[in-house]
Amino acid sequence: MKTSRYFEEQVLRKRPYLQPEWIESVLRAPARREYQPDGRVRHWGHIPTLGRWLRVVTLEDGETVHNAFPDRDFEELAP
Repeated sequence: MKTSRYFEEQVLRKRPYLQPEWIESVLRAPARREYQPDGRVRHWGHIPTLGRWLRVVTLEDGETVHNAFPDRDFEELAP
């Protein structure tokens, strides 16, 4: 899994419970994907062991993980 420096230095420090398998599963088969105006890509997937939806934000390439966090406000809607 490719990650940004920000992810390694900031995100994992704040959210040490994040599992690489969770992030990889969201990227493999997201329930929804959205493109941000800055080119980054948001991916959502439900993580049963977490009991929440996980939002994974990648850089423009769609594979370098920049951020990941449980998304309290996500509602599964038709894309």
